[in-house]
Amino acid sequence: MSTTQPIRNLKQLETFKRYYEITEPHPRNCLLIHLGINTALRISDLLHLTWSDVYDFDAKSLRSHLNVMEQKTGKKNSIALNDNARLALNTFFQITEYNRPDDFLFQGKNKCQPLSRYQAYRIIKKAATHAHLQENISCHSLRKTFGYHAWKSGAQPVLLMNIYNHSSFQITKHYLGIDQDDKDQIFLDINL
Repeated sequence: MSTTQPIRNLKQLETFKRYYEITEPHPRNCLLIHLGINTALRISDLLHLTWSDVYDFDAKSLRSHLNVMEQKTGKKNSIALNDNARLALNTFFQITEYNRPDDFLFQGKNKCQPLSRYQAYRIIKKAATHAHLQENISCHSLRKTFGYHAWKSGAQPVLLMNIYNHSSFQITKHYLGIDQDDKDQIFLDINL
């Protein structure tokens, strides 16, 4: 069985992100991808988000942070919503009729239920195929993509460990496939 991979190539990542904006417009699916790669949440936590998690109905504005209790770990997590996440949320909020506090962001056919993991997987695989991603891309790739690009942008290793709740940086490096990338780059850079 192959390991799920992050989306490393920035051009392919951009094509992947834009699939449900431009090629096959679908605001909910677009939001799924944008929130997935900008929050590093597991798909189970992402699919169970409700509008009250991201929108303050009293202040009539998006929240600055997403506060979730992670299903897998039982730990509380506070995630700052960056500009891309906020733009995607605001765009979707403006056009959906299902934006009451208890409505799921990612509703399935039954509006009282969240989108299934399998359907989320199909949505992600379709955009990945369009972006010509040959790696093993799955729902977990969204979470890994965040970490991979945070690492490449100079994020401190201890912060990535904290985001992923890993006990060592070795685990985080393996999780993101950084060891092999680093080794490959050395071999590619040294042309004797």
